[in-house]
Amino acid sequence: MKKQRSDDSFVKKPIYPGGNKALGQFIKSKMKYPQEALDHKIEGTVHLRYEVNYKGAVTKSKVISSLGHGCDEEAQRLVKLLKFEMPKIPRKLRLKFTKTIRIHFKLPKAKPKKVKPKLPKTQRQITYQVTSSQNLTKEKISKPSKGYSYTITV
Repeated sequence: MKKQRSDDSFVKKPIYPGGNKALGQFIKSKMKYPQEALDHKIEGTVHLRYEVNYKGAVTKSKVISSLGHGCDEEAQRLVKLLKFEMPKIPRKLRLKFTKTIRIHFKLPKAKPKKVKPKLPKTQRQITYQVTSSQNLTKEKISKPSKGYSYTITV
């Protein structure tokens, strides 16, 4: 029968809090698309290799596959912002971990401009006729052929 190994015998890798889904959300929320890449309509993926120290901070990053036009620098900036949780390391070793990541750059969709509907040009005329209640019974009020007519009695 084999002996079971304790958790202290294996070195565990650093974990991003919340997992890969949270990592993707963090990158999407913090990404600022470079203006030069927007001007040249550049899309693609930047591959990075980065180093995580024993405290969970990213110390070095290197571009493996470049996209250019400012995307590489933006990807490195994003990776430097990452903070990992470090599991218990046996014997208090100070290890460095190397990880790779792909950061996708996709052009933002242009929002359609809201166009206000143009109202047809018509002349509007408001006619007010003030009469006393005594005159109202005696006279009939003439109505204009088009438009609205209001009668205010005092």
